[in-house]
Amino acid sequence: MKPFIHEDFLLSNKTAVRLYHQYAKNQPIIDFHCHLSPSMIADDRQFTNITQAWLEGDHYKWRAMRTNGIDEKYCTGNEPDFEKFMKWAETVPATVGNPLYHWTHLELARYFNIFDLLSPATASAIYEKANAILQTKEFSTRGIMKKMKVEVVCTTDDPADTLEQHKNLKGAMSTLIFPTWRPDNVIKVEDVTKFKAYIEKLGNSCGREIKSFSDLVEALDERHKFFHETGGRASDHGMDRFYFAPFNASDADIYFKKLLKGKSLSCEESEVYRSAIMTELCKMNHKRGWVQQFHVGAMRNNNARMFRKMGPDTGWDSIGIPQDALKMSRFLSSLDENDQLAKTILYNLNPADNEMMITMAGNFNDGTSPVKVQYGAAWWFLDQKNGMEKHIRDLASLGLMRRFIGMVTDSRSFLSYPRHEYFRRIVCNYVGEEVEKGIIPDEEELLKPLIEGISYKNAKEHFGFGK
Repeated sequence: MKPFIHEDFLLSNKTAVRLYHQYAKNQPIIDFHCHLSPSMIADDRQFTNITQAWLEGDHYKWRAMRTNGIDEKYCTGNEPDFEKFMKWAETVPATVGNPLYHWTHLELARYFNIFDLLSPATASAIYEKANAILQTKEFSTRGIMKKMKVEVVCTTDDPADTLEQHKNLKGAMSTLIFPTWRPDNVIKVEDVTKFKAYIEKLGNSCGREIKSFSDLVEALDERHKFFHETGGRASDHGMDRFYFAPFNASDADIYFKKLLKGKSLSCEESEVYRSAIMTELCKMNHKRGWVQQFHVGAMRNNNARMFRKMGPDTGWDSIGIPQDALKMSRFLSSLDENDQLAKTILYNLNPADNEMMITMAGNFNDGTSPVKVQYGAAWWFLDQKNGMEKHIRDLASLGLMRRFIGMVTDSRSFLSYPRHEYFRRIVCNYVGEEVEKGIIPDEEELLKPLIEGISYKNAKEHFGFGK
């Protein structure tokens, strides 16, 4: 009997098998959005064991373990690494049907040549074998990237970051590592104390005191230029939704100074301030020829008790309400009106937004470049088989699947690269099914650029990596 992870995993028809093995399997990886640690890459960290490589910082796994009744001490606590791994192994059989089950076994197969199913019965042997492999030089952080044919990685970085690791990494390895500008802290106005502290930190990063809205814009533009000089060519904005309200510089300045005085803004005032600062940030992206990404629709930090205890990005987020299409339209249109709309990628977390987002992107494609405004990969809770299949069907029906720039890991784990393989197999299976139904022609000159483009080439062209 063939193992669960075999050469034709997820490929349910002959055409899919041909497309994947001929055109997708051997393509390099461009991971243009992730949360890998630049310091771990710069230090070329060698993981002591698979628990460190697999479970540190992975809130996907923590969330599943908690749901399975595993005590928090085995997720984020100080229990021994082996015991944490055993608790994960206890959880894995319960993840059947969840992408974690597929990812887990793809990662065991691709990194460690382990094809046994992970369970309490197999866990000890798997732990021992994986740990021995992780001690080899090939499995340092840089070695993992080389092994997985990772050509480009874009990390996620705050405007106040020094980017020292990025400077040190220039020319140091075959994989190109670029910073991505993530200025979310300048729109987080709910906690005035934290907001004021961040503005002071931002000012210190560029040696200036920020006293007004114009000071803020100048400081951000200085840091934006610094990111550009360090190799950055993309921004990312993680917002609950798009903001839009008519504003002028005077109003934005009044509300910013109100925040600096420690006073909270009303909902209307917050909308004006956020609209103003997001507009200025997007103008910077356009000025320097960057690609801007918008990840919208997450409802974050729902469990107030655990958020106070553990902070953000620890597994207490969920899908939010559908987007306000009118505000999204007006925000993008306000930039386009003045020819200041950069190349843009839109990601939604609520699947109810798929069709709206795809057709919204089409409103702002003006022929200046192929798919100037892109519909991004199925994101977060949607980056699983059902979510990806719906994503591809919707994009094929309402946009240009041929121009789609493909998958990202969106991960903090160096063992997440098989997610690209997972995505490519699902795409090839979808296209193969359509070919065998007679809906897409079985012509090499049509299918080869389609699969190669989605797997790798479209992202390289869209971002201009290597130019």
